[in-house]
Amino acid sequence: MASSLAMIAPLHAETGDILQDSDPLGAICTDRPTKSSAACTVPKGHWQIEADVTNYSESRSGNLNSQTLLATNPTLKYGINSYMDFQVNWVPYSQIWTQDRVTHEKHNYGGSGDVIMRWKTRYYEDDRFSLAVIPYVKAPAAGHKIGNRHWEGGMVAAANIKLPAGFLLTLAPEVDIVLNDDNNGMHAAMQNVFNLARPLTNRLTLIGELWSATNFDPSGKTTQYSADSALVYALTQTIQLDIGANVGLNRDTPAEQIYLGISKRF
Repeated sequence: MASSLAMIAPLHAETGDILQDSDPLGAICTDRPTKSSAACTVPKGHWQIEADVTNYSESRSGNLNSQTLLATNPTLKYGINSYMDFQVNWVPYSQIWTQDRVTHEKHNYGGSGDVIMRWKTRYYEDDRFSLAVIPYVKAPAAGHKIGNRHWEGGMVAAANIKLPAGFLLTLAPEVDIVLNDDNNGMHAAMQNVFNLARPLTNRLTLIGELWSATNFDPSGKTTQYSADSALVYALTQTIQLDIGANVGLNRDTPAEQIYLGISKRF
C-alpha cells in the first residue's frame, strides 16, 4: 500500500501562503504515493479516494523476467470519527507478462486483484508528533495466477515526526502473517520504512524513502530493499496529484516501478 507525507500540508499556514480554495477541514492527507503510511485519518463523515492512474513495474527472479501493469489501483476511505477511518483497496484489473530468459518462453495473463481492508486509528497527535495503528486483512478475491487464494493480514504502526526546516520524518514498521511458499501453513514477514519529506513550494512536496521487507518463509529467508522518491502536488486543498519511482537495490526486489496517482476528498 502506498502513502504520502501530506501531513506537511498544514505548513501552508506557517508560511502564510494559504491556497485560495482553503477548506475548513484543512488540506487532504493521504497514504500515498510512497510505501509509507501517514498517521492522519479522513475527517468524520467524509469519503476519500486515493488511486494510481497507472502503475508499472519490472522484476527478475531466477531466469524469469516479469512486467506488471495495474489499470488503476483505488483505495476508498471513510472517516468513522475524528480519529478513525476504514479503508478498502482493490485493483480492478492487472496485466502480467513473463518471459524465461533461457527458453524464451512467454506468457501473459490478467485479472482483478485481492481486496485489502484496513482500519486506521490515530492514538496520539500534537504539533510535532502523530501515531496511528493500522491492522489490515487481505481477502482472496484475485484469480490463482494473480493472488495466492488465501487470507492474510498484519499491522502497521505509522509515526509522523515534524523536524526543523520543514522536514517531516515518517517511520512505519509493519508485521505480516502470510502464506508459506508451499501453500501449507503461515509465517511472519516484516517491513520497515524510513521516509523524509519536505515542501519545495506551498503546493509541491518532495519525498525520499528507504524501504526494506524480510520474508521468513520456512523454505528460506529473503530480504528486499528499495530506494523510492516521489513528488506531490496540491491542486486544491482536497485534490492531490503525485508521481513517483521505486528502484530495487538487490535481485530479490522489483528492479523498477513507476506510477502516477490522484487523491480526492469528498
